[in-house]
Amino acid sequence: MRLTIKNPQDFWCGILFLGLGALAIYLSRDYVMGSALQMGPGYFPTWLGGILMGFGVLIGGLAFKIEAEDNLGLGLGEWAWRPWLVLTAALALFALMMEADIGFVPSLIVLIIGCALAHKDVHWRETLVLSICVTAGAVAIFSYGLGMPYPLFWWSR
Repeated sequence: MRLTIKNPQDFWCGILFLGLGALAIYLSRDYVMGSALQMGPGYFPTWLGGILMGFGVLIGGLAFKIEAEDNLGLGLGEWAWRPWLVLTAALALFALMMEADIGFVPSLIVLIIGCALAHKDVHWRETLVLSICVTAGAVAIFSYGLGMPYPLFWWSR
């Protein structure tokens, strides 16, 4: 009997969650922890890091199986690199547009359309309707509901 990895994506996802959780706990070590009733600035990132690490152990552990034969390795050839690159670029472009005061509405529309481009089969009509609906909901929640001071457009500062 051998312990093999039946799902390399779950294995690497577990490793990623473990690493991000450990990084969150490490970076929040200098903050005051507090308690559940009086939370300090280190409470949330520490607990979130622990929860991430728990998910990493669970997801990574489910990637293993006990078998006699070897059928899948840890190859990187089967990974879909397009979503990784396109989603990272879309998120970075959103952050740059928000930093440049272009506005919340155009930045969010670019983010949603950019995220849709990560998939091979982009349905433009559905993507445009989705971007308009999600942007309207985000403006209603963040600008009007929560009163966040985001300028909606570059001319509405």
